[in-house]
Amino acid sequence: MEASHIEIRHLTKEDMTELRHASEQVYKSGPLLSWSEEVIDTLLAKFPEGQICACVDGKVVGCAFSLIIDYSKFSDEHTYEQIVTGFSFNNHDPHGDILYGIEVFIHPDYRGLRLARRLYDVRKELCENLNLRAIMAGGRMPNYNEHAEKLSAKQYIEKVKSKQIYDPVLSFQLANGFHVRKLLKGYLRGDTESQEYATLLEWANIYYTKSVKLINAPKAEVRLGLVQWQMRNMKDINQLFEQMEFFVDAVSDYKSDFILFPELFAAPLMEHYNHLSVTQSIRELSKYTETIRDKFIEFAISYNINIITGSMPYMYDGKLHNSGFLCRRDGSWEQYDKVHVTPAEKRNWAMHGGNKIKVFDTDCGKIGIMICYDVEFPEYARLLSDQGMNILFVPFLTDTQNGYTRVRHCAMARAIENECYVAIAGAVGNLARVNNMDIQYAQSALFTPSDFSFPTTGIKAEATPNSEMLLIVDVNLDLLKELHTHGSVHTMKDRRHDVYQLSLVQQPEK
Repeated sequence: MEASHIEIRHLTKEDMTELRHASEQVYKSGPLLSWSEEVIDTLLAKFPEGQICACVDGKVVGCAFSLIIDYSKFSDEHTYEQIVTGFSFNNHDPHGDILYGIEVFIHPDYRGLRLARRLYDVRKELCENLNLRAIMAGGRMPNYNEHAEKLSAKQYIEKVKSKQIYDPVLSFQLANGFHVRKLLKGYLRGDTESQEYATLLEWANIYYTKSVKLINAPKAEVRLGLVQWQMRNMKDINQLFEQMEFFVDAVSDYKSDFILFPELFAAPLMEHYNHLSVTQSIRELSKYTETIRDKFIEFAISYNINIITGSMPYMYDGKLHNSGFLCRRDGSWEQYDKVHVTPAEKRNWAMHGGNKIKVFDTDCGKIGIMICYDVEFPEYARLLSDQGMNILFVPFLTDTQNGYTRVRHCAMARAIENECYVAIAGAVGNLARVNNMDIQYAQSALFTPSDFSFPTTGIKAEATPNSEMLLIVDVNLDLLKELHTHGSVHTMKDRRHDVYQLSLVQQPEK
């Protein structure tokens, strides 16, 4: 076939008549694919950029159709029907990571013009421009039926690879940079030429970047600053502010995204109320909480950092709570409460637990915050994980090494169970003139899941025990995405919802 003009362009509705004619010539035998006008309209409505046609002298003679899918929702053992869903194409996901090829054909009279190669080159360009991880497709093996009596499907593929056998689809795909990821059985029902076998083919986009630099896009690399706070005598709240600002300033200099303060870090101010009962003195301390919160909001804006304020005693609704605040760098803020108060907090301070379990949206993705004792309750963390949490922050205050061991080991377990990062920050030192707050023990740390992409110990970084210091550490959120799909185990996916379920009694506020 000679041609004076060849064009590769996007398909339009006006091309339907010529496209149907080409399709009928291709599929006179073999599996019938229903490329009706209604189906093409649906495809063009969902993903017009992915539908490409080849024109010779102004006539449409071939096409390459594709969808974007989130491959984590599929296994390598999928079928064509599972991808196209009855030609409704409901699996098309603009936020997915794979360009999935669902059709390529060329009118028989126009073969030999390298039109398929041109279509594939444009499809690769599309994959790169959309910053998708790869192109994948299920490739038919139309010549396999001629060799099935002597060769298994695996042997047939190996002989095509070594060019001992020519297969019009597989040979072409291999020549165009695709590799066979897996052999599929029952991929396309009715494909007798392939005996319903197909090759799962993949072309990797070497220009793919996991973190596209878009304005205000969630970051993949997140830097955390964990404050191991020294309890020391303070004459007034201004001295507390100076110490708070010192740490915020230092962490901000390292361009950190978050800074985490410990539980009840403002306890030194209770020294001025030591003549009162412990129940009364902590209520006096609670009177500073809103002032401290407002100062943190000021710091978050001026130092361009998200601040997790640890916790402070806070009176509201006529009850004393152990509360903290997420102060975002854009000036917005939200409150969180300790849900599970310890027996000592109930007995000595008459504290009450909060009742809200929710994740918080930030410019670095979704985070959870649990105060000290809360981390010892795995259900709480799992409910946060079900809401999309990637990083769990745990401000704590423990007086003995026994108490610290409970927090530490439970935090490590939460990281593994929920496939997330867990950051803990505590206070150290002594407060000789504050009743009920005499001694503190802490070793702040960042814990990770336990798999090949993470430290073998599950510990990314840890501070020196019982020393005032800053721990600055980076976490990669993209590693969590890989873990969810390709990890050695899948603790989130493999839960037996048919045997047990976990749900909130009170739904989180939106």
